[in-house]
Amino acid sequence: MSTKDFRVVVAIDFGTTCSGFAYSHTETHDITVHKTFPGHTAPKTNTVLKYDNNWKVIHWGNQALVKTQSRRKKANLSNSHPVELFKLHLLDIDEGNKPYLPKELDYKTVITDFLTKMQQLVFETLLLRWPSLTLPKIRFVFSVPAELESKTRRILRECIYKAGFLTDKDSDNLEFISEPEAAAIYCMQILKEHELKVGDSFMVCDCGGGTVDLTTRTLLPENQLGEITERTSDLCGSTFVDNEFILFLGRRLGHKAMQKFKENHYGHFQYLIHKFFYPDVKEEFTDSVLAFEPIDFDIQKICPQLINYMDDERRKQLDEDEWIIELQFSDVKSMFDPVVEKIIRLVRNQLNASGQQACSAIFMVGGFAENSYLVSRIKKTFGREIRTIAVPQKPIMSILRGAAEYGLNKKIVKTRKLRWTYGIEVSSLWQKGVDPEKRKTPDDRILKFSSLAERGTEASPDRKFCGIFFPVYETQESIRFRVFQTKKLDAKFCDEQGMKEIGSMMMNLGKHFGLNRPVEFGLTFAEEEIKATAWNKGQHGGL
Repeated sequence: MSTKDFRVVVAIDFGTTCSGFAYSHTETHDITVHKTFPGHTAPKTNTVLKYDNNWKVIHWGNQALVKTQSRRKKANLSNSHPVELFKLHLLDIDEGNKPYLPKELDYKTVITDFLTKMQQLVFETLLLRWPSLTLPKIRFVFSVPAELESKTRRILRECIYKAGFLTDKDSDNLEFISEPEAAAIYCMQILKEHELKVGDSFMVCDCGGGTVDLTTRTLLPENQLGEITERTSDLCGSTFVDNEFILFLGRRLGHKAMQKFKENHYGHFQYLIHKFFYPDVKEEFTDSVLAFEPIDFDIQKICPQLINYMDDERRKQLDEDEWIIELQFSDVKSMFDPVVEKIIRLVRNQLNASGQQACSAIFMVGGFAENSYLVSRIKKTFGREIRTIAVPQKPIMSILRGAAEYGLNKKIVKTRKLRWTYGIEVSSLWQKGVDPEKRKTPDDRILKFSSLAERGTEASPDRKFCGIFFPVYETQESIRFRVFQTKKLDAKFCDEQGMKEIGSMMMNLGKHFGLNRPVEFGLTFAEEEIKATAWNKGQHGGL
């Protein structure tokens, strides 16, 4: 469906810590960022749910956060279950490091529940503006982390469908865009402010709550973008500073005590992060030692339940200290530095990958980009080699606005660099002395990986990567194309380490027998979802 068939474009930023949406009519291209959520007014709301004991959602967003430590509400807290950071379950993280989820819930259910609440607010908002608007006339653009894998995108698509955004799971009303690409589109509007011109390249460092995503783009004629390096990403967003704070407390109060406190009083644990650490410590931290004033962490006031899980020795020591831990500059710096150093390595690797293509600017966007300490460290590290390092106005809204711009004009992205090598499994004749003996099949054949598109290749939206394939047997009535991806450029077999199957497609060959029945199979990468087609005398299908 072309843009002209849609009346409204809606961009959804489903973030690790905060989420929001923006919308625009396709005739006006005026983008509105929604700023009214249950319980507060802001461009985003917290990506948090609160369930009752029957695992029904009772609050979402900012309203799901614990607001107070009042003892009168203690009983109510035991009857509710806050859940957050569940987006991270979509990413490739070791099971032991994935965020807490109650055993009664799985991450797909939680994501669907949150998106359902978001969907209700989106439609309520749109129908106030355009009462006759129907679902088929809306294009939804969801931003996703750069490293989100193809299989995981299909899981997310299913959650979006179940949440009510789509009438059909495979609907083309849904588009995905990578978070750094959306941010790069947003940054195009400020290129002139920094004297960037056609042919110049710039890096976007999207610092979110869970991931930090980077991309380096070139400004092309006709206000288009080309991608000159592979997008990169890592788990070093702002929530990992929170993790360092918890580790710091574990060293002082006992790691087992912190774990039991988190498991048995998650609402109060959440309060510790959102109502103390974020506003009083993380948000205010800069690189100025002189400007820093020690911060008192009053355990009895902020998280009294934690005391019950501490051992006698630590309890005695803290009693002597009046239950106060004084946070010094070096303490807070030690919470930021492991995360910031990881971001610095990402930026360095991205610059190195650019090769001879000079990078004229680094634009830092996302909620974490509002942190003074992070920005100052980036400027100190790269300021001598990069002419401009800047934080655009309202960096937290960059992905939303960029995703909306993309939904209105998909031609704005001219090329993308492939981050994987893509291909299919093929059956070839086994050759003695060439192919491994152990891979020989009973019918003297061998299964191999046939590459269609190599990692690092520049792909335009209309470019198809294809090949011609034939049936193996004369009486064969169908061909199953199994599509794989790998980071390798020289992969030979589909069971090699790092190889991942991302989908399959069955093609009917009809009743005409023989080996000379060519089928063209191709992949396109116009959007963030891979499209596959197979043609046999006019017949085609999709992956």
